[in-house]
Amino acid sequence: MAQLPQRIWSDDDWEQIQRGYASQDMDEKWDVFVEGKVVFLHRSWTGYGVFAATFAPVDGGGWRIASAVVERDAERYGGTDDAYDCIMLELVITAIVLGKPASDLRSKLVELTRRKSRSADSPAGLIQHSALGLRSDS
Repeated sequence: MAQLPQRIWSDDDWEQIQRGYASQDMDEKWDVFVEGKVVFLHRSWTGYGVFAATFAPVDGGGWRIASAVVERDAERYGGTDDAYDCIMLELVITAIVLGKPASDLRSKLVELTRRKSRSADSPAGLIQHSALGLRSDS
């Protein structure tokens, strides 16, 4: 990926990220699992791998994404925009895996989606659900 999230996740966040996340029902769109220091994000319905992000420790504590790859086969993932992919990767980890509100990331996702689509007037909730799905505890 040309752009990576600049966020530094805490050591506690990293422990939770390592436990991954399995979708609980059809309204959830992401499954996340970790092998070593690589976090894999797959679409829950198809099982297609979309992102693989390699985490590295940060001097002074915490973890950041050191490198990542994204699927570019349009039949598997429709993303083609580096900024969108960067936000989506960070948002799935933050909102889905960690269960945090991430309102700033959600707003950026809606803005980028509206900018590149013909449906600039689509409700923010519809855009977010289409991209992220719903967590069963949201």
